[in-house]
Amino acid sequence: MADRPPAVVLLSGGVDSAVALAIAHHEGFACHCLSVDYGQRHRAELDAAGKVAASLGAAEHRVLRIDLGALGGSALTDPAIPVPEMPSRGIPVTYVPARNTVLLSLALAWAEVLGAADLFIGANAVDYSGYPDCRPEYLHAFEEMANLSTKAAIEGRRLTLHRPLVYLTKSEIIRRGSDLGVAFNITVSCYQATGDGRACGRCDACRLRRLGFEAARIPDPTRYGV
Repeated sequence: MADRPPAVVLLSGGVDSAVALAIAHHEGFACHCLSVDYGQRHRAELDAAGKVAASLGAAEHRVLRIDLGALGGSALTDPAIPVPEMPSRGIPVTYVPARNTVLLSLALAWAEVLGAADLFIGANAVDYSGYPDCRPEYLHAFEEMANLSTKAAIEGRRLTLHRPLVYLTKSEIIRRGSDLGVAFNITVSCYQATGDGRACGRCDACRLRRLGFEAARIPDPTRYGV
C-alpha cells in the first residue's frame, strides 16, 4: 500500500458502497474504509462492511459510533416507524435526516488526519429511493464546502469527492462490480435484515436490488427469508 495514495471510502456494506470501494481500489488508492453505526435497525450491514473491506483489499476499516436514533425521524432509526414495503411517492420515511452530511463530514475529518485528498461515496441518483442527499447537486456542494472549511484545502491540498456511481443505473452498478470482482453475496442492502444478514425481499432497498440483478442478467445471490 506504500505506493498508493490514501483515500477514505464510505462503506455501508451494501451493493453501491462495495462497488465504489472496488473502483477506488482499481484506480490505485489505498482505501481506508469508514462505516458508521448511527443507530440503524440492525448491525448486519456493518458486519457485511467488514467482510467487503477485507475481500477488496482495503488498507483499513473503521466503524464509528454516533446516535442519530436519539433524534429519530426515520424508519431506519426509530423502531416505532414501520419500514414501508410498497413504493411510495416523494421522499420516503426511510430517509435519515442529514445522514450523508454527517457521514461525509466524518470521512472528511479522517481524510485530513490521513493526509488524503480523495473521498469516495457510492451515492446514486438514478435507481435510488429519492433521498435529497444523494443528488449530484448536493454532492458537488459538499465538495465545495469541504474545500472552504479544511486546513488542508486552505494550505493547498484540494479535496475531491468521487461519486463514480451517481449517474449509473442499479444494473450498471452491478455489472461494474461484477467486472471488478465484488462478492455481492456478502453485501447486505435490506432495511430490516436479520442478524445474520437475511433480507426481507419486500422493502424498497430489496426491490431495487432484485430489479438491478434481473436487469443486469446476473444471478441474485441475496439470501432472502425474513
